[in-house]
Amino acid sequence: MSNNLEGWFSLKWFYPSQIISYEWGNENILYLIFFLPFFLLIRKLIRKKNSFKVTIPDEDLKQYKFSFLRFIPNILFSFFIILLLIALARPQRSNEKIERWSEGIDIILAMDISESMQIEDFKPNRLNSAKNVAKGFVKGRFQDRIGLVVFSGESYSRCPLTTDYDLLLKYIDEIDFDLISTRGTAIGSALAISTNRMRSSSSMSKIIILLSDGDNTAGNIDPITAAQIAKAYDIKIYSIAIGKNGSVPFGKDYFGRTRYVENSLDEKNLKEIAKLTSGKFYRASNENSLQNIFKEIDQLEKSEIKENRFISTVDFYQYYLLYSIFIYLLYSSLKSSFIYNITKD
Repeated sequence: MSNNLEGWFSLKWFYPSQIISYEWGNENILYLIFFLPFFLLIRKLIRKKNSFKVTIPDEDLKQYKFSFLRFIPNILFSFFIILLLIALARPQRSNEKIERWSEGIDIILAMDISESMQIEDFKPNRLNSAKNVAKGFVKGRFQDRIGLVVFSGESYSRCPLTTDYDLLLKYIDEIDFDLISTRGTAIGSALAISTNRMRSSSSMSKIIILLSDGDNTAGNIDPITAAQIAKAYDIKIYSIAIGKNGSVPFGKDYFGRTRYVENSLDEKNLKEIAKLTSGKFYRASNENSLQNIFKEIDQLEKSEIKENRFISTVDFYQYYLLYSIFIYLLYSSLKSSFIYNITKD
């Protein structure tokens, strides 16, 4: 009970920081405070007009040393009016809560980590460039379940479908060429594992983003067969061929000079995979084009985001109303008392 009274009668309600922090339900009422001096002046003139004149000459009137106390009731009345206007202006604070949700899309990132991804036509190399762009893509999604599959001569699921993007970004950061020791490029196996991850998915939209720089040279399943299985599960595949054709930098030679190798990429399988699943094929020859590809996929596969807004409003007018009533009662008691009459004489 004491704590409740302490809250009601706390001086904090009059701190400037407290007053400034409010929103106002009837803000226009506050402007009436500026007319208060005119109201008091008119009130004084009316009272003076209706009062009796003193017959004693002014020079015979004596100044009473406590005569200034006669202003106290008027000051209290002014505070009463100000507090009443503040209460009528409805000081309040609003707290808005937004709940956002979407149906979500299931996405598997299938990333090639074969030896050729060390080629340096992307900076610092193809793999690190792909990792950076993939992280940017993940950060731009909302409530989509995203998983990660890596492949070289073999393939395995690095991260299951999840909305824990911090965990996923950590797994992407940790991708390295040493994760799989078997050499080669098992595109078919990567698609099969990605499809297996989505088999039980109830999402309305399921996609695989396949990023590779080579032909299928390993694994125990043909990429086209794997794509047909993906199609049977209504999975769409966006295939991205990464890298330039021709002479490309690849490490250093014995003398520390940049070594160049001839690179060629047969796009036929990647194009067929995308076409078969109603997806799209892309060719990325530099990091900028790779970023643009992921941006396009991001726009093509956007799920509708819905939101509910909840606004809770807390009113504080009752504190100022209580003070105004208290001050008015005090004003009335003083006005009716002999103390007021003495100070007026």
